Amino acid sequence: MEINFLVLLVGGVASLVLGMIWYGKALFGDAYMRALGADMNMSPEKMKEIQKKMWQLLLTQFVLTMFQVWVLAVYINSSITVITPMANSLWIWAGFVMPTIAGSALWSARPRKDAWKIFFITSGYNLVLFILFAVILKAWM
Repeated sequence: MEINFLVLLVGGVASLVLGMIWYGKALFGDAYMRALGADMNMSPEKMKEIQKKMWQLLLTQFVLTMFQVWVLAVYINSSITVITPMANSLWIWAGFVMPTIAGSALWSARPRKDAWKIFFITSGYNLVLFILFAVILKAWM
């Protein structure tokens, strides 16, 4: 399989943009932070300290996301031709991503209500992300 690095880059950027919207104040940011037990009233100094290290987390997430897109591309390109990229993405999400997130959220030390919020917000983000990956990959096929 030939690797199209532009597709990996577009997938990585799409993930970052979707993550900023999904986990931002516009959608689920506040609810997610409360569910995690984060301090919603931290000092500006503490916020600046966290923001200084944010680029490392974003870079790591970006590289891991490009790896996810690559794995998904390999899987889709080598799958049975009757199954569409969208169906493959949904099966991968349902079979691998969602159960992993469920285990992490539901076996955490968080109160059950917060664990369910974390699960639904995180798995919902990943469901939309995998659908977005399928659309991007299908456009380049």
